[in-house]
Amino acid sequence: MTAPGGSEDRTMVIERFIAAPVAAVWGAWFDPLALPQWWGPDGFSCRTSRIDLREGGEWVFDMIAPDGTVFPNHHRYTRIVPQARIDYALHWGENGPVHAEASARFTPEDGGTRVTLTMTFVSTEEYRNAKGFGAVELGLQTLGKLARHIGAD
Repeated sequence: MTAPGGSEDRTMVIERFIAAPVAAVWGAWFDPLALPQWWGPDGFSCRTSRIDLREGGEWVFDMIAPDGTVFPNHHRYTRIVPQARIDYALHWGENGPVHAEASARFTPEDGGTRVTLTMTFVSTEEYRNAKGFGAVELGLQTLGKLARHIGAD
C-alpha cells in the first residue's frame, strides 16, 4: 500500500493491543497529570514546562534519559477526536523545527484497545535516523508503560 503524498519511505507505524477499554487508555493519554508519568521509553522521565491537551494546544517537555541526557520536545495538537484519535506535530524543542507529523489512534477490540501510533517524518533521512536509534522498540516500550500505568500489562 502506498501512503498519500509518497510518504511510504518515511512513515513509521507502531501498534500495541492493551487489555483495557478505550475510555481507560484515552483517559491516561488525555490527562495532563497522567501523561507525563508514563510517556517515554523504559527508564525515561518527563519534565513538563506547559501542557494543554486540546485541539490547538501543546505540550512542551523534556524527556530525560536514564543517563541524564535531556531531549527537548514540543507537541502541537492539531486534531482531536475524543476516544478515537489525536493528531500532533513533533517539534525538536519548544518552537523548534517539525520533525514528524504524528497520530495516535484508539480502536476498540474484543477485550481491549488497539493503539496505533503513526509518525510521518519530514524526510527520509529523519525516518532513517529514528529507525536507527531504535524508535520502534522505544515506542513499544512507551506503550508498555501506558499499559502498566492503567494496570493492563
